[in-house]
Amino acid sequence: MADLSCLPSGARASLFSMPSNTASPSGSAVRPFRELLLAMLGICFVVMLVALDQTVVGTALPTVVAELKGFDLYAWVATSYLLTSVITVPIFGRLGDYFGRKPFVIASVIIFSAASVLCGLSDSMLFLVLARGLQGIGGGMLVGTAFACIPDLFPEAKVRLRWQVLMSSSYGIATAFGPSLGGFLTQHWGWRWVFYVNLPFGILSLYFIWRFFPHIRHLASGTKIRLDWPGALLITLALGSLQFLVEALPKHGFSLMVMALLAVCVASFYGLWKWEQHASQPLLPLEMMRDPSLSPLFALALLTGFAMFGMLVYAPLLFQGGFGMSPQHAGLLITPLVTCITVASILNGRLITRIPRPNAMLYIGFICIALSSLGMALMQRTSPLGFMLTVMLIGGLGFGLVLPNLTIFAQQTAAREYMGIATALLQSLRMVGGMLGTAIIGMMVNHMYASGVRQTLEESHGEQWLDAFKNPEILLNQSAQQTLMTQTAQSGHNGLAMLDAARDALVGSIHLGVALAIIAALIAVWMTRRVPLVSFGHAVGAPPPLAE
Repeated sequence: MADLSCLPSGARASLFSMPSNTASPSGSAVRPFRELLLAMLGICFVVMLVALDQTVVGTALPTVVAELKGFDLYAWVATSYLLTSVITVPIFGRLGDYFGRKPFVIASVIIFSAASVLCGLSDSMLFLVLARGLQGIGGGMLVGTAFACIPDLFPEAKVRLRWQVLMSSSYGIATAFGPSLGGFLTQHWGWRWVFYVNLPFGILSLYFIWRFFPHIRHLASGTKIRLDWPGALLITLALGSLQFLVEALPKHGFSLMVMALLAVCVASFYGLWKWEQHASQPLLPLEMMRDPSLSPLFALALLTGFAMFGMLVYAPLLFQGGFGMSPQHAGLLITPLVTCITVASILNGRLITRIPRPNAMLYIGFICIALSSLGMALMQRTSPLGFMLTVMLIGGLGFGLVLPNLTIFAQQTAAREYMGIATALLQSLRMVGGMLGTAIIGMMVNHMYASGVRQTLEESHGEQWLDAFKNPEILLNQSAQQTLMTQTAQSGHNGLAMLDAARDALVGSIHLGVALAIIAALIAVWMTRRVPLVSFGHAVGAPPPLAE
């Protein structure tokens, strides 16, 4: 690491100037540049830990299913993580406002790293789903606290945006290498290493956060708080029952179990709404949800998560199961998507304070997401490689313009005492959207694939092979395919034609699922007009934080 302390103080001040009223752990008026840099490196390693996990797991997931079986739980590997994250993000976002974020960031890195080891040791899909749920608790703590650390260190908006480029670059480095690294590890070392690779980043994160990050509090140590545990329980019931309802409805119809889940879901959401209106310190401040400046951003975060996770989770399945690519090839194909998120985020940070209407970036971003989703819905096995790469590149550009701006706009708008919970709620709603997108698209993929395969086998009088093709696992397991070829040839059937028909059914079902992402992106374009014009002409007036 270069020693930037050798730079002239004037050069450092002009690049990363701090407002004079910022408190520091030492009690001085301005934190030294070296202290700020090392503290930011700790946050960057935390961000890389989360970003790397998000991208490497998606590439490996089809191979995981092929080895551990249980395709019915394919979506749950992602949604169990998202579900527990959604619950913990607002809790620890609020706790970080009260007690300072440093202890929670440290605890979250430990939990996340330990859960990563458990994921790598999984011997069944159910165990993996449970381990991912534990990992989601650590991930939710990270997202709820780490992202809100930036305005703690840099309350002034323009200074914060300069430093935020460093965090965006870290996120981009991890996401850029994530898909190809996940494909390489899966193909050559085994899928378990996509979880073990989190450990080095966890150790680096712990060192820098423990050693260099200041313990900043916004309330005096004697301030009493009362945690909203009933609100947390109601959030758990509401989102958990909604997840099970989405999974159960296409399988069981309007059965007694489905109706019971629907009743629990409606009652939980209603109870949450009523309780949070009267709670003294609500986990989800409804006045913030009703704020005309913030509520459009929350809605856009929900739609962004729906489209983003729908693409990240099902693009690897499309490339590996539908197009027959290797994990490494699929990872390389997804790399432009995540790399362009970084490039666009850095470009956005350079431009957002210089253009008269920063909101235009949201319009451009959501239009790009809609175009990318449309391109993915049009992909076929015979599509040119250049077309596929362009589709992924446009999607990365769109997400790179949307994701940072939702956070920047919310932090520029929210009051200081709500900075942590506003940032956490934004991330949490993006995860809710991702959970719903993954579950709903997964429901459509399962249903449409099964229907397509059944129809094809009936037309070719191969109904006896329905069990072999009942889910796409056969399309991901080379040894199982060879066994099937032998068996079908002995019975006089064309196994290769059956496999091609099954691949076509999977591709068609994913195309229909991605159509929902197109709709979500177009709704987001329309809703962006409700976001008030954001200006970066002056700093947000905020009291200095308390430092210990």
